Amino acid sequence: MGGLAFALSNRASSYVSGAEHAGELLMYVGSYTSGESKGIYLYRFNLSSGELVRLSVTEAVDPSFLALSPNRRFLYAVNELEEFAGKKSGALSAFSVNQQTGELTFLNQQPSLGGAPCYVTVDKTGRFVLVANYFGGNFAVLPVRSEGILGAATDLKQGAGSSINTERQEGPHAHCIVLDHSNRFAYGCDLGTDKIMVFRFDSRRGKLIASKKAWVQLKPGAGPRHLTFHSGGKYAYVINELHATITAFTRDRKSGNLNEVQTVPTLPPDFTAANTSADIHISPDGRFLYCSNRGHDSIAAFKVDPRNGTVTFIAHESTGGKTPRNFAIDPTGAFLLVANQKSDNIVVFRRDLRTGRLSATGNVAEVPSPVCLKLTSSLS
Repeated sequence: MGGLAFALSNRASSYVSGAEHAGELLMYVGSYTSGESKGIYLYRFNLSSGELVRLSVTEAVDPSFLALSPNRRFLYAVNELEEFAGKKSGALSAFSVNQQTGELTFLNQQPSLGGAPCYVTVDKTGRFVLVANYFGGNFAVLPVRSEGILGAATDLKQGAGSSINTERQEGPHAHCIVLDHSNRFAYGCDLGTDKIMVFRFDSRRGKLIASKKAWVQLKPGAGPRHLTFHSGGKYAYVINELHATITAFTRDRKSGNLNEVQTVPTLPPDFTAANTSADIHISPDGRFLYCSNRGHDSIAAFKVDPRNGTVTFIAHESTGGKTPRNFAIDPTGAFLLVANQKSDNIVVFRRDLRTGRLSATGNVAEVPSPVCLKLTSSLS
């Protein structure tokens, strides 16, 4: 399986030169390639109509999660493999981004030091890439060398322990790692141990250093998956995959400590079918929070109280597909786009900036096994 991890750059004939126009964004789509998908898809997104137009595809193996460098010159993708180069590890792939077109060119690949890498973050300096390895149960840091090329890992933090869900929490399962706005603290969600790990991030050496309060313990069986910050970083929010809940925290910006203030359900009280919650994002104005439910196949919208960070439920909106793995809000806040993994489509919703409610635009793009959406503004 490791031999399949070699990523190739493949320019589609449908490529449109000068993809960035006034009122348009580019969008990269990560996917699973066990079916019809070829890798990372590039789209042009119209900020007036909400229309998506496919431009190209870059071949890669299971590039399930993506991250752009701060200067948008490079894109990094996990290769969500369990074996790479004969070892129990996935991989990270580096690509350069054509500044006129957004097209990707493969640069190099490094082992992620754990099986099934599922989340990647680039630090604010652009000098390091951080990855969460799900089956490895660990977090790794890799340096960015000249011209975006990845070097061998500079640090690895291994998780330990388990929790009450014997099928999903038999051991540590790192699911995301994110940096705060100051680039001083890194937070890692471990679904397997119900912990949020808190690290100080050394951006000079590429090291993760355990904070004095090294982790926050969530409810047994919660399964923390993804974490996001409110604008300014005063509040943090975690989506708990197994309990289908959101936990809100206040955050001490000096120490990095998290203090739980609220946990709320993401599902209607009368919904009893199987569900796993997946992704979570804050609107650009900080007024609303959204999360995705796989099973209920919905986006849940909440209003954020700026005084204490608590949230109040607004509404559920059907995602128009199956298994909404990931979603993205455009920088203007006008649209929310959902990647429905098991119905092979991306559905575009318009956001009411006043109420936070969503309404379908009718714009749907057919994409095989979409997993991750990354929107970016003009590159040139």
